[in-house]
Amino acid sequence: MLGVSFVFAEPVGYEFIARTEEDTLRLAALLAGRIQAGTIVALDGDLGAGKTRFSKAFAEAMGVPGVVNSPTFTIIKEYRGEVFPLYHMDVYRISEEEAGDLGLDEYFYGDGVTIVEWASIVEDLLPAERLSMFIEHLGGEERRFRIDARGEPYVHWCEALEEAGVVRKR
Repeated sequence: MLGVSFVFAEPVGYEFIARTEEDTLRLAALLAGRIQAGTIVALDGDLGAGKTRFSKAFAEAMGVPGVVNSPTFTIIKEYRGEVFPLYHMDVYRISEEEAGDLGLDEYFYGDGVTIVEWASIVEDLLPAERLSMFIEHLGGEERRFRIDARGEPYVHWCEALEEAGVVRKR
């Protein structure tokens, strides 16, 4: 499980431009290849920006079998991945107070991987260490991912992706 070894005071910002849907799938797969128990991916962006598409690609890269659907009305869906369970959340339709009543801590600090769509709605409930991403639709298939690495493991992930030429520092 990800521990709190130390938390960076400020998130370290990176950027990824997806020119095609395949680029989005590649980013999701590269990130999913680094997961460990307790991984948190917090997604935000406008409607239709690609949060659920990214989540589906991430789940596929984790080895989640079958169809991964948006949990818009169920709020949380649990899937069995090859190594870790995946907890896919969409908190768009609930308040922070309602989210607090759901016992999200059990997911955030459990043995699985959590993706939260519309994460800014529950900002105060999220662990300090996480990978936060804002997806911006630039037109057509093109998307900009503003990635904030919060905490040592996520900064290391992004540093490795930067060294590989996948992301660039903002």
